[in-house]
Amino acid sequence: MANAALLAATVLIWGTTWIAISFQVDAVPVIVSVFYRFALAALLMLGGLAALGRLRRPAAWPFVLVQALCLFCFNFIGLYNAAALIPSGLVSVIFSLASIFNAVNARLFFGDRIESRTLLAGALGATGILLLFWHDLAISLDPATLRGIGWGVLGTLFFSWGNMASRRNSALGTDPVTANAWGMAIGALVLLGLAAATRAPLSLPPQPAFWLALVYLAAIGSVVGFTTYLLLVARIGSAGAGYATVLFPVVALVASTLFEGYHWSPTALTGVLFAGLGNLVMFGRKRPAAAPPAAVRG
Repeated sequence: MANAALLAATVLIWGTTWIAISFQVDAVPVIVSVFYRFALAALLMLGGLAALGRLRRPAAWPFVLVQALCLFCFNFIGLYNAAALIPSGLVSVIFSLASIFNAVNARLFFGDRIESRTLLAGALGATGILLLFWHDLAISLDPATLRGIGWGVLGTLFFSWGNMASRRNSALGTDPVTANAWGMAIGALVLLGLAAATRAPLSLPPQPAFWLALVYLAAIGSVVGFTTYLLLVARIGSAGAGYATVLFPVVALVASTLFEGYHWSPTALTGVLFAGLGNLVMFGRKRPAAAPPAAVRG
């Protein structure tokens, strides 16, 4: 599959998962909804790898556990709770700032240098989020919106920590597909434990939309979406693949406009442009260093 097709598939899949999440958040408790998603995704991934003879044990379990908790458990609890409080397209814009969180966490955990472009991207992204929610924050000061933003930021932060664990797993010799398969299974078990501890009922909602959204999120959003993204990373690198985070909020906001009745304002549109510009700055190509002048021979 061509790189352009992989990028398009990733953007379309991850850009539409947000609206699918919105069909689930009111049917059952958030923990139960996320559990159903990753229990099904884990069965598909582990079963598929086993059928292909490619199921392997991770090189080191501790970081697979961290990845499971951050990528397939706590981050989605945050994002699902955010989607219950604010339009799903706005959640996707908050999530698109994960690249900036990644730069900061890579500095903290791996000592990577934070470049000036990261600081500029962070300022643009924060300005974009402020403008996007300006009406709720400065005019109505809606507590539900504030909670939604907080849940979205928390979920994105956990996602970033999961990226750091994934980086460590790769360094230890565990490929991302293996780590994701086992991570989804561990995440589902932890979510099941949390559901039992909080006495959240494992109810089976009768709405067809819930189950259609679940199948889409598990099979397409989790299994296929992560696969196309990882293939893209392997071919063009994480920086190039990161352009997906610039594009999929556009898809998510269009879906939110069509299905959730999200109303645009000039301020909100400006905020989206600022957030997108922040991501473009983050992932823009560096200018190659000028070659030193050739020595003049006498």
